[in-house]
Amino acid sequence: MAELLIELFSEEIPARMQVRAAEELKRLVTEPLLQAGLTFEVARAFSTPRRLTLVVQGLPESSPPLRTEKKGPRVGAPDAAIEGFLRGAALTSLDQCHQIDTGKGVFWFAIYEQPGRATIEFVQTILNTVLWNFPWPKSMKWGNSVFRWVRPLQSILVLFKENVVPGNLTLGTTASNANSQIIEYGDTTRGHRFLAPGVLTIRDFADYQERLAGAFVVLDREARKARILEQANALAAAEGLALRDDPGLLEEVAGLVEWPVGLIGTIDQAFMDVPAEVLTTSMRTHQRYFALETADGKLAPRFVLMANRTNEDGGKAVVAGNERVLRARLSDAKFFWDLDRKVPLEDQARKLAEITFHAKLGTTAAKVHRVEGLAVVIAQAIGADGDATRRAARLAKADLVTGLVGEFPEVQGVVGRYIAYEQGESAAVAEAIADHYKPLGPGDSCPTAPVSVAVALADKIDTLVAFFGIDEKPTGSRDPYALRRAALGVIRLVVENGLRLDLGDLFLAARGQLGLDNAALDGELLAFFADRLVVALREKGVRHDLIAAALAGRAEGDLVRLLARVDALAGFVGTDDGANLLAAFRRAANILRIEEKKDGHAHDGLPDADLLRLDEEKALAAALADARGASEPALAAEDYVGTMAALATLRGPVDAFFDKVTVNADDPALRANRLRLLAGIRRTLNHVADFSVIEG
Repeated sequence: MAELLIELFSEEIPARMQVRAAEELKRLVTEPLLQAGLTFEVARAFSTPRRLTLVVQGLPESSPPLRTEKKGPRVGAPDAAIEGFLRGAALTSLDQCHQIDTGKGVFWFAIYEQPGRATIEFVQTILNTVLWNFPWPKSMKWGNSVFRWVRPLQSILVLFKENVVPGNLTLGTTASNANSQIIEYGDTTRGHRFLAPGVLTIRDFADYQERLAGAFVVLDREARKARILEQANALAAAEGLALRDDPGLLEEVAGLVEWPVGLIGTIDQAFMDVPAEVLTTSMRTHQRYFALETADGKLAPRFVLMANRTNEDGGKAVVAGNERVLRARLSDAKFFWDLDRKVPLEDQARKLAEITFHAKLGTTAAKVHRVEGLAVVIAQAIGADGDATRRAARLAKADLVTGLVGEFPEVQGVVGRYIAYEQGESAAVAEAIADHYKPLGPGDSCPTAPVSVAVALADKIDTLVAFFGIDEKPTGSRDPYALRRAALGVIRLVVENGLRLDLGDLFLAARGQLGLDNAALDGELLAFFADRLVVALREKGVRHDLIAAALAGRAEGDLVRLLARVDALAGFVGTDDGANLLAAFRRAANILRIEEKKDGHAHDGLPDADLLRLDEEKALAAALADARGASEPALAAEDYVGTMAALATLRGPVDAFFDKVTVNADDPALRANRLRLLAGIRRTLNHVADFSVIEG
């Protein structure tokens, strides 16, 4: 067994592209190998800022022989059939064919055997295809070449069984009189750009790892992340501080350095009165610094940065330079902060009349007015303070016109909260200003304070109704106004807070604010929410068919009620009684479908008691009546567990009916009556949920 090692060495690859690119390299190389019958023991992909690496271990040196068979006519078939088969198989006589007993007779077969090909030949073909068709999100050409790569490609290392795979990449040229650049496949790479820039000759993967480590390159991304965390935590602990958890930043920094060296810097105390979120946003987004915290969780005036090299002075010059850059950026933030907090939020809110929200929907001030009205309606429904809700909605977007948000858009809402507190607004109002954008995604926290919930719901529902109203709905992967995210946010706000709200009523109220007299929008939006709910619950492991069954074709606007039905239904079909009753329902539905098609009409009427001849018929009729009588009030009282318990009583009578009763009796009257009994099973179960869409 042999080892294949590939390294594609280039200028710096954007950090956000590295992980996916390494996985794509693995997929694009290994899938064709497997298709050729070249199985292997393990394939691993690696990435650093300047290289994509793939090692495939346990590869055979050649593909297995390929045997194909072409079936012909039966032995003894007419000559014309034999001759046609031979022509199609490119053979001249039956002596070149084999007789094989297939179990259904003896047939002529043409058998072709092709010898295996050297693995190295497959590698040459595959790699050429990979290089010219690599799926970078963005790529570039350089010089006169026509070849595209994410950044200029400098060398290609390809080793199989410790030998260089013959081949090269011809970059092509856009100029007819220019020489095309050629990158020959080789056995060399380079270490760290500054610490070990010399050429390294490689023998195999173990040698490759060892030489890179000696040349100040940590090849494994997870090892780089561990090294970053270890150094950052040690630097923080030495100051009596703690590293603020930031997995996203850790991933990004791991894609920026090949040899991480942690250093600690200081934030000037003059900037510490700027909102902490602004400071961390500036450090994280623009400088890729890690924030540190004091023991009580407050932002500390220190930060950790990861240099990509060691320095003779221990990094003092690097730290000083980074502190100087941060000081300049935070000076702007402090200037705007000092200016913005002097202006009352109400004065800022008036400026929203100068900002267009959407050409067809008016200004941002108009949206705020709509949200205010809708938020008050929601506040009344959920018991939130009406005055605080109105105030919070009116001021929620005021910070959009501040200089600080203009400089740092990521902190909109947060800046408004800080200013609100400074200007004497209540905690409920201030927190709602920050929280009304939440939740922004599945990993974001969901507001629980009533005023915050009311304003957050109003903002999202107004957005949904407004854009549906002007026919700007999501299509396929296109969702420019993030309406799917808004709907998922509404679902989380309602479900996680257990709010008994009817979305249909809220859509009606939102349409009233917008002056839309299109009631059909409510149905469209409820269907849109049903789809989003399926997505949200599927991610939590809830079966989509149970959601569809609970909806049962109804436009359900009470999400809490809907989920209670889904939970009860899931519990029911998970029991023996539920599983058996579901099977019986399918049997009844299938019989009815066949017989009703044959008869040309439905058998939906009630069975005639006088035609119930057998005890099992009578028992089923009585059980159906009892189950319907018990399930209807339980369903009306939203006692879904009790509803399912009522259905469970049908199992015995239904099983006995199918065991003892012939539905398609010779007597037409008996047959029709028994079909009506089956229709009773269908009707009783479908009254609770649409059992026809539940999968086995």
